[in-house]
Amino acid sequence: MNFIAMDFETAAPNRDSACSIALTIIQNNQITDELYSLINPEVEFNWRNIQVHGIHEEDVVDAPTFPELWPYISEFFTPDQIVVAHNASFDNSVLKKTLERYQIGRLPYLSIDTLKTSKQFYPFLPNHKLNTLCSSLGIELDHHHNALDDSKACANILLKETEEFGPESIQPFVRNIS
Repeated sequence: MNFIAMDFETAAPNRDSACSIALTIIQNNQITDELYSLINPEVEFNWRNIQVHGIHEEDVVDAPTFPELWPYISEFFTPDQIVVAHNASFDNSVLKKTLERYQIGRLPYLSIDTLKTSKQFYPFLPNHKLNTLCSSLGIELDHHHNALDDSKACANILLKETEEFGPESIQPFVRNIS
């Protein structure tokens, strides 16, 4: 299976305030590459968001803005590319709102949400939070709410699900994002 796992962290409650992104690239069921970057969101940080991910305004002062970063990551968002996220509605909306904020054209891609797949495949778990899933499935998650660690964990969840239940079991969860 080939796909990209994506995770964003935001500086504030508004979805167009991405302050970090990670992409984990999977080819033939193996992690082959990773991309992580802090992002200068050009907005004030909210203390609650800092409490979640530990990224402060001073950490992103020299980081690229989203428009500066987009040329390097836009190639991963193609009409036939599957992009996976845990609670994909959040990450997809961060991408959408950030592109809109900077008036960058949106690219269509395919999306799978491991929050939804895990509820289907592991209904017996007490909840389907990323850290709970990782603990229950024996998947490494070093620093929850670090975008790179979260995207790798998400990738490994989907790989485990396809190994355990077959790649065809994932197909009903594929959504078009445009």
